[in-house]
Parts: sequence; C-alpha cells; structure tokens
Amino acid sequence: MVCQINPKSFVNSVEELKQFIPLSPKEYKQLKEIEKIHPIRITRYYLSLIDPKDPKDPIRQIIVPSIDELDLTGSYDTSGEAENTKTVGLQHKYPETALILSTNRCAAYCRHCFRKRLVGLPSKEILSIFDEAIDYIKKHKEIDNVLISGGDPLVLKTEIIKQFLDKVAPIKHLKYIRFGSRVPIVLPRRIYQDKELLNLLRDYSRKIRPIFIVTHFNHPTEITLESIRAIQCLKDAGLAINNQTVLLKGVNDNSKILEDLMKKLVGIGINPYYIFQCRPVSRVKKHFQITLEKGLKIVEDAKKNLDGHSKRFKYCMAHKTGKIEILGILKDEIFLKYNEAKDPKNKSRFFKKKLTKNAAWLDDLK
Repeated sequence: MVCQINPKSFVNSVEELKQFIPLSPKEYKQLKEIEKIHPIRITRYYLSLIDPKDPKDPIRQIIVPSIDELDLTGSYDTSGEAENTKTVGLQHKYPETALILSTNRCAAYCRHCFRKRLVGLPSKEILSIFDEAIDYIKKHKEIDNVLISGGDPLVLKTEIIKQFLDKVAPIKHLKYIRFGSRVPIVLPRRIYQDKELLNLLRDYSRKIRPIFIVTHFNHPTEITLESIRAIQCLKDAGLAINNQTVLLKGVNDNSKILEDLMKKLVGIGINPYYIFQCRPVSRVKKHFQITLEKGLKIVEDAKKNLDGHSKRFKYCMAHKTGKIEILGILKDEIFLKYNEAKDPKNKSRFFKKKLTKNAAWLDDLK
C-alpha cells in the first residue's frame, strides 16, 4: 500500500546511519537497543539537513534516536485514543470530527511522535475494513469533517488515497476533509513529482469537497527550496495548508526560533494553526517535554515580534479530556480554556489551576 519510492532514499538502521553521522561505540550500541523497540526511518533528503558535526543539531534531535528513549516515564496513549476508538482505525472524540488512522507508516519516524506505540510497528489500530468506518461516519450526521492521519496518509499509493476520497468525499454531511502529513517536509518530491496525486487532490477539492493539508513544520531549517516547492504544488492544486508545531526541548524551545519559523511559514503561504505542548509519551517525555511555565514564556515572547497573520496560532495541550488552550499565568495560577472537549459540559470552559514548579501537563497541576 505504501507509495513506490526508491528504497535507497531511506536510512532504516543504525548501521546505515553511522555512515552519515559520527557515532561513538557506546552510542552505537545504545541506539542498536532502541532500534529493536522503535524502528528507524529517515529520508536521505531530511538527513541532509543535519549538521553531522553538531550533536545538538535540531533536525538530529527530531529524527535520530537518543538514549533517552529508554526512559519509560509517561504513557503510550496520553490523549485517550483507545477509549475513543469506535471501529478499527476510526476514532470519534469530538462530535464534529472523525479521525481515520490510515496507515502505521511514515516517510520518516520522528522520535517525539505521540503515536510511538504504533508507528512503524505491527498494529491492530490501523484501518482494516474501510466500509465499517464509512458506515459509521454516514450514520453520525454530527460529523462534519474527517481527518485522515496515521502514520502518514501521503505515503500511501495514490490509487489508495483515491479509494479513500471516493468513499469519504461524497458523504453529504461532511464540509471538508483534512490530511495530516509530514511528507512535504521529509520527502517533498513525493508531492511535486506525482502529478497524478496533485491532479487527484485538485479534482476532489474543487469539485466535491474542500481538502486541507495539515503540515508539521517544527523548525525553520525544515523550510527549504524543496519543501517550498512541494507546498507551492499543493497550493496550486487549490488546497489550503495549515501547520501544527510541537514545542520540543532542544529543537524549538527558543522564542527567536519560534518567531523565525512562524514568519517563514506565513511567507510561503502556510497558516500557523497550533503550537502543541509536547505530550508526556513514554520514551518521549524525558527529553522533549518542557514545563508549561517555560513554554508559555517562549510562546508569548515569540508573539511580541509577530504580526496578526503569523501569531494566529493557539498554544494548546491535546489532553484526553479535550484540546486545552494555555492562556497565561498570574502569580501562582495558570489560566486555561477548553477549545475542544470530549464532555460537552467542558466546551469553551475557562478555568484555572495552581501552577506547580515542574508542571508540564494538565495532570501535573493542582
């Protein structure tokens, strides 16, 4: 089902990785242990963005395994995805949105992935009987949009993507369809070299149902001539593009980096959409998550130098109870608001919590 791309375009092991990035014997041995648990997959293009001489290079932090992945602190399902699964591969947490897990594959496996439990691994959570998901969506008229995610749906063969759209797009009570993807960032030529894919997206978006692409740019280095070309092709096909960024320690936990990223995104026609607090995921939390206090300061300092278009994003937590915007801190209290909520009673609820020193998630607050 995965699109046909030259296997030589990828690095899939520590053995291959050491040809591009210097690894000490100790680091090599440690990464071999991690590789057994969570696989490695990096496109050579994305690997080329790394400065091999800098062990703290931000792209390296995103995509190259770290010994900290042996730390099990946290949970593999921080957002309650299991309890919101209605049929295999389909989740329904918020009334208006259905989420389809189309694949467990990505073009590159980000080390901070919140679906680390399934990406690149055998999984029973991925969509297997498409008609069951379609029947569920048809029966639930409150659903007005479908988010096709994974893994990464744009690694699927174009004919498979067409099958998805053939079934989903005609559902009358849907207003639009979204694809969540890192492909424009880690494998941009998958977009600009596949005219069939672009024509497919153009036809469906213009004639049947609007299609949005949700990208995941996390650092200014990811905005290259190649990725800009991919984005421009998607825009030329008539698709709107929004971006979600994850606030990551050692990658973009700096107001100047965040400011630069947002300005560059707007400059290439992408709408900043969300900045997400890194989730407390097992094998992720220890080395990627920063405190809410630090995160809010970084975000607000970045916003001071951004115009209206580049600071439209909201700083949020994707908690199991809903999508919670992090609004501000006054003395020892943090103020929050539900932008989305599983429980209808919480919709748009404004509330505050006692801010503890090392709090990095809602559950850490008093």
